[in-house]
Amino acid sequence: MCSRISWFDSASSSTSFGGVFDVDSIRARLEALELETARPDLWEDPEAAGIVMRDKRIVERDVEFFDSLQAILDDAEVLLELAAEVDDSATRTEAAEKLEDAASALEEAELRRMLGGEQDISNAIVSINSGAGGTDACDWAEMLMRMYVRWSERHGYRSEVLDLQGGDEAGLRGVTFTVAGDYAYGNLKAEEGVHRLVRISPFDAQARRHTAFASVSVVPEIDDAIEVDLDESDIRVDTYRASGAGGQHVNKTDSAVRMTHVPTGIVVQCQNERSQHKNRSAALKILRARLFERARKEREDEMAAARGEQQQINFGSQIRSYTLHPQQRVKDHRTDLEIGNVTAVLDGDIDRFIRATLLQRSKPEPEAN
Repeated sequence: MCSRISWFDSASSSTSFGGVFDVDSIRARLEALELETARPDLWEDPEAAGIVMRDKRIVERDVEFFDSLQAILDDAEVLLELAAEVDDSATRTEAAEKLEDAASALEEAELRRMLGGEQDISNAIVSINSGAGGTDACDWAEMLMRMYVRWSERHGYRSEVLDLQGGDEAGLRGVTFTVAGDYAYGNLKAEEGVHRLVRISPFDAQARRHTAFASVSVVPEIDDAIEVDLDESDIRVDTYRASGAGGQHVNKTDSAVRMTHVPTGIVVQCQNERSQHKNRSAALKILRARLFERARKEREDEMAAARGEQQQINFGSQIRSYTLHPQQRVKDHRTDLEIGNVTAVLDGDIDRFIRATLLQRSKPEPEAN
């Protein structure tokens, strides 16, 4: 089997497609990692060994994916050639079906190419906070949480709530949850920003149209082997009684934990577990992830400033609007992608938005004159 993926059309033989997916480099990386894992002294440094084994699993999955993709493309090419030779309708139909499979596989391959960031394969830590809009905003935050949980289920990911603060009348003031699975962060990072809802408010007795906002932040779950500049003396830890669902236990013990990183002012909290120790561990995980992401963004800003790039002036503004009245539509303001089936989107069908955003980000920046 060739080590680079090719594409074709119905009128000609294969043409090169491998410039986009450099499978040779992936295979070479796997060979190097296999040699590394075979070293007898590998586990003398458990943390380093863990990183090597993790990288090997990632690259093995990539090789398996590209091998299966190549097989689909080869089968489609053979069927196309056969259909051209025998001029048989059944063969042409089978070839067309195989082409659809190949197109879907290539879309998945293109998405993987876009998810090439260092932490893209990681689990994601998602936080949603209600903004302007009162009770409608709290309800909107809960609707967004449901949307992402449904999206996670569609992809076979696991989600777990770490902290949840209910609204005064309905919905959520805020929630933090993890989404576990390969490339969870790489996908969900496209959802970070402010989301806007326009609808007839179910909380307005006069049935007037209301606008509500909620913010979504996404950070990668950081492996323990990754170093984060965190001094425990810089952390203030407060405990309090958890609220919300959980039975009598949460109301009788100070099991919830709030951590404040004094130098940066970052505050995280966790109250999902009954044990204060487990909540403390989960809160520390979130804090490490947010500090890591903060440092990464600071480095990016410094590099952009050194290159003289103009920073976006609309950071934190709405990235997407969900309109339920007077018309039904969801519009992404970054890519101008618009979808009319709002119900499907709110039920977790957001892949088109994610893909469009990742594709836009993957395009090279125009050269300055």
